[in-house]
Amino acid sequence: MSVLFTQGYLYPLDQKQWSAKQPYPPLGTLQAAAVVRDSGFDVNFVDVGLSHNPNSIAKALSSIPEYFVIYDDGFNYLTKMCLSIMRQAAFTMASLAKQQNCIVIICSSDSTDHFEKYLEHGVDYVVRGEGEETLKELLICLDGKHDPTQVAGLAFRKNNETIKTPNRAVIRDLDQLPMPAWDLIDLKPYQDIWLKHHGYFSLNIATTRGCPFKCNWCAKPIYGNRYNSRSPISVVNEIEYLLKSFSPNHFWMCDDIFGLKPRWIQDFNSEVKARGLKFKYKIQSRVDLLLEENTIEALAESGAETVWVGAESGSQKILDAMDKGTTVNQIYEATRLLKSNGIQTAFFLQFGYPGEDQAEIKKTLNMVLELMPDEIGISVSYPLPGTKFYENVKSQLGAKQNWSDSDELAMMFQNKYPSGYYKILHRYVHARYRMKRNFLQLVKLPLAETFKKLFSIPYYLTIAVWLNLKMKKLARYGN
Repeated sequence: MSVLFTQGYLYPLDQKQWSAKQPYPPLGTLQAAAVVRDSGFDVNFVDVGLSHNPNSIAKALSSIPEYFVIYDDGFNYLTKMCLSIMRQAAFTMASLAKQQNCIVIICSSDSTDHFEKYLEHGVDYVVRGEGEETLKELLICLDGKHDPTQVAGLAFRKNNETIKTPNRAVIRDLDQLPMPAWDLIDLKPYQDIWLKHHGYFSLNIATTRGCPFKCNWCAKPIYGNRYNSRSPISVVNEIEYLLKSFSPNHFWMCDDIFGLKPRWIQDFNSEVKARGLKFKYKIQSRVDLLLEENTIEALAESGAETVWVGAESGSQKILDAMDKGTTVNQIYEATRLLKSNGIQTAFFLQFGYPGEDQAEIKKTLNMVLELMPDEIGISVSYPLPGTKFYENVKSQLGAKQNWSDSDELAMMFQNKYPSGYYKILHRYVHARYRMKRNFLQLVKLPLAETFKKLFSIPYYLTIAVWLNLKMKKLARYGN
């Protein structure tokens, strides 16, 4: 029987991410497609990742596949945000598929958390949690006309009643999975965008699944708190294949936590060097893990170019309230070691966590300006179902419980300051950061660029002063 796959995240619908021009193919979707294809199904894929309109799938649906699968990339932090504009796109695609009498199946973070909404909008089966084994078993079950209530990890309707089957355990041996079905996607459009805007081509790889740490605001609807890792040899095999097949010169290791198992990074480094492979890559990690012996050195030797860390706050009080399990001192020490080993450091920052006031915000800003990471990403506390943080604030939530796009930064619970304050704070921190970065770069640039940076400093200073006045007014008087 024929199965048509697509993804649920369309970059052009999220203006902030589309403007960054760093699109990645839907790795999770291609992985699931490979599993289903290995089970004997006729598998096709329609790529809507670079499409401006979910209606673009209509042509692919005209062949009328028996099954239409919307499978979100569980490795992509953007899909974990459960943006309402992507939810509506999924509803549109499901409706189009139902018009062709397809059986519609979806697997995503948002549908796992809100399966009833999807069942009300044309979806026949919601695959909850990690999806490959559940999806394969469901398709075999439906193809043989058996009872799907026997398949773990589902939500569907039967006789006007919602059936939720038992949860499925996550896959422990990730090496048993086939390589993602890279042959199903045309990577040229992705490559063209990267080369045009950045001068290099980056692809995404997943080396692990899950995260064992318990930051109380972090939702984990797909993999939970389990952590499972591929072997270094399996990962390097895929890297070698991608280098030979598509010529990327950069990879995003899109794990929540890269190389958590003891000596994994050192073994990965040894395998890369043994094969003589040359590439750059970026990862996400934790500052406490980076301080383990020889970790940063092995990252640098194997090609790590950028390490994103969840710094979150410069206030120990806030880190402790988040159950982060890291210290401000560790942020300082890890940043120093990364820089001394030639690795760029990037901070995820989060404002608006309950208990944060002006003193905590100032500590975070001071930390950024003292350490001057190479990049910063700023968000505000975002309640997602399944988290302790969500349970703590859910009585304050209104009808709106999801951002429309990743740049919305709406504060959806009652906090010390109004939503408008945090939107301005986002711009203020960036202005202060850019002003100092441009100042530090003055002595390193050619004369023509030096003048450009020099003239930008008064601009950012003016912006920062103006934004600071607006923040003070909002903090005092509200919206």
